[in-house]
Amino acid sequence: MAQVFPRYVNVLTWIVIGGVVLGASTLGIAAMVFARTPYATHTQIALSQPIQFSHAHHVSGLGIDCRYCHTSVEDSGYANIPPTKTCMNCHSQIWVGSKMLEPVRESYRTGKSLEWNKIHRLSDFVYFDHSIHVTKGIGCVSCHGRVDQMQAVYQNGTLLMEWCLECHRAPERHLRPRDQVFNMGFQPKDLNQADGSPHTQATLGSELRKKYDIRSLIECSTCHR
Repeated sequence: MAQVFPRYVNVLTWIVIGGVVLGASTLGIAAMVFARTPYATHTQIALSQPIQFSHAHHVSGLGIDCRYCHTSVEDSGYANIPPTKTCMNCHSQIWVGSKMLEPVRESYRTGKSLEWNKIHRLSDFVYFDHSIHVTKGIGCVSCHGRVDQMQAVYQNGTLLMEWCLECHRAPERHLRPRDQVFNMGFQPKDLNQADGSPHTQATLGSELRKKYDIRSLIECSTCHR
């Protein structure tokens, strides 16, 4: 019986199969890379806000503690956005005629809240509690970066699962004393070990992990409830 297809078709078939496999692999890798880019994760992007609020000025310049505005961060799952009254505690006395702050004054007069654009958006299927992280000695800077140096706040971490797991697998890399959680500039070397030598993050983290009874919680149910 005569051969239906010429022999080169066998080679062509393998080339096509190889091209499909290679193309699918390339697309898969490209998708994984794209998912980690700032464009996809929204890191390093400062959103437009109703007021040009500078954390650098208020935190570094004026020395205002995080908890003055984010009052619920120590005992709640959420770090609240401060009500307009908090702003007016100061701005009823200073910068009272500033055009930039007119939306704040209007909000205070009318009782209508300012509509801030949310920076850190976790997926609906992710459970996160600020209070437990603060209680266990995780500093604000570990997740939010040096907010005290930001003129406009942006998302510092990717918020991807792998980013969270990096800390959950080895929490000692980020631990600090509870009274230093809100100190943006804290360094382990600021504290001494029992023998008088300065701490490193490794020695301090190991010590605090035992002291605060911290476990490596990497089970799915920890965040997906």
